[in-house]
Amino acid sequence: MISYKNHSEKLRLLNEEKFSLVENVQEFLSRIEERKKLNAFNSLFVEEALQRAEEVQQKISKGSAGKLAGMVIAIKDVLAIKDKPLTCSSKILENFTSLYTATAVQKLIDEDAIIIGKTNCDEFAMGSSNENSAFGAVKNPVDETRVTGGSSGGSAAAVAANLCDVSLGTDTGGSIRQPAAFCGIYGLKPTYGLVSRFGLTAFASSFDSIGPFANSVEDIALVLEVLAGHDKNDSTSIKTETKSYSTLLRNDEQKLRIGIPKEYFAEGLSAEIKVKIESVIQKLKEKNFSVEEVSLPHTEFAIATYYILTTAEASSNLARFDGARYGYRSKQSSSLAKMYKSSRSEGFGSEVKRRIMLGTYVLSSGYYDAYYKKAQQVRRKIKDDFIKAFSKVDVLLTPTTPTTAFKLGEKTTDPLEMYLSDIFTTSANLAGIPGINIPIGKDKNNLPIGLQLLANQFEEEKLLLLGVILENEILTD
Repeated sequence: MISYKNHSEKLRLLNEEKFSLVENVQEFLSRIEERKKLNAFNSLFVEEALQRAEEVQQKISKGSAGKLAGMVIAIKDVLAIKDKPLTCSSKILENFTSLYTATAVQKLIDEDAIIIGKTNCDEFAMGSSNENSAFGAVKNPVDETRVTGGSSGGSAAAVAANLCDVSLGTDTGGSIRQPAAFCGIYGLKPTYGLVSRFGLTAFASSFDSIGPFANSVEDIALVLEVLAGHDKNDSTSIKTETKSYSTLLRNDEQKLRIGIPKEYFAEGLSAEIKVKIESVIQKLKEKNFSVEEVSLPHTEFAIATYYILTTAEASSNLARFDGARYGYRSKQSSSLAKMYKSSRSEGFGSEVKRRIMLGTYVLSSGYYDAYYKKAQQVRRKIKDDFIKAFSKVDVLLTPTTPTTAFKLGEKTTDPLEMYLSDIFTTSANLAGIPGINIPIGKDKNNLPIGLQLLANQFEEEKLLLLGVILENEILTD
């Protein structure tokens, strides 16, 4: 298989006719078959992808192709594509076909990307290991005895295993950044509202963000450039200036001020991850970057706040899956009430049912003020911590995860321990700010280590700029 480091190099090779796009897609399909034990895909669009490759190849030859021409992309199976399965990796939707295409996916298609298939994920995007799928766990391509991270594990595995060029995932509490860290690739969670959520099956509507996985910061920037922008179909989509993120990467004269939140380097962080990140920080100092310690004092409340609020939203969002309108319907339907109960009991997996029950509890009479209302107040305090920190620095640098990828089955019996896998990522979703995972090396077991960068709302260019400096200067020293 011909190799290229990013999309601009791939496009140059295609223009020089060093290989054909149809061959490129066929090679990806062959690799998907070779590595099918990873269980990264729920469905493949073989004929459409090959036909699309021929069409885009002609556009490239004529000089009329879009900016993502020939980029082969996999889509997390919570995003709608017209006339294609939309399962959310759940039994309750295993035979459901979408009636329309998500805005984010349509934007990729409009710029001549090739959609190769839908990727496996935790059921309804609820999980930190991609072991909650009704179609089986996704395995980490670096070590198949390990998890990929969740919930966008299939999308991360597809990029890490070279089964596509780029993939789309969703991030509600770290579901792009954590799998990216576990699989050793780049993954970006944009600012809430920057990318339209129209066509995304909601888990927690005030948290969910759509973003890309890739093997380079340049490709992350290019895809974000296409995805970003206001959408009249999404009431939470923000009207903000569109930016040429790929062009802004060249602004290497800007010296960003970097903050190190002391709360993220406390007990529980792997010693190997800490040493690796401290090494990167030292190299940044040697490059004359301003680095200072900052405090995010409400960090300790992030996990509890996140799980109260997201389960509350999930219990509301998943009420629509009742067996009456679409999706799985139980044969135990002697009455309407029986049909509702049986369809949901049989159709949802254990983690989804756990979160629905938790969410229903915190919203119930007598507990709403004690849990949900208080969590919303703490969410505001967490947001204020970030506002204060960003008045002093441009970017925050933290670990992405407390450990490297753990073994399959290691944490499935202990939901609380599993939830702590998100300890460094949930705050960004609570505050609505962007974050990116940067792969910075491996531990003694050859498992990838990730570093997280966070910026203020709508300042993705700072993440990308520092990310490309890390990629091309710091991590190559």
